Amino acid sequence: MPNTEQPAQVSIRRTYPVAPEKVWRAWTDPQALSQWFGPGQASLTKAEIDLRVGGQYHLAFAGPDGGLNQMTGVYQEVQPYTRLVFTWAWHSTPERVSRVSIELTPVAEGTELSFVHDRFFDEQARINHERGWALFFSSLDRLLTGGSL
Repeated sequence: MPNTEQPAQVSIRRTYPVAPEKVWRAWTDPQALSQWFGPGQASLTKAEIDLRVGGQYHLAFAGPDGGLNQMTGVYQEVQPYTRLVFTWAWHSTPERVSRVSIELTPVAEGTELSFVHDRFFDEQARINHERGWALFFSSLDRLLTGGSL
């Protein structure tokens, strides 16, 4: 009997000393994305964003090996400064669609970000994304705690 249980999710929580609008911008503005999106040094080479429910995005970044990584998705929820939900699919495996949910909550220290990436194809995909998001969040953390966004 096949196992129909969904693999676990990648869940990340951060608190940033900035307003929700700045964290929102980091995820939704192509110029802001270019300052952090990518493993290690930000290496975003393409950012097309149609920020509305049903709108699509297309991002591309250079990987550590120099190869181009591309992903696309569709925005499912767009609640400015509070919630963003979108599908996530790599150009190389378009049939493997997962989902990213971001919630922003104002707190005394600034903004709490709750990030969940779920609906993975399998456990190995979850592990790979967990590793990747750790690198991406290191860059986002640097930008939002001391950068010039």
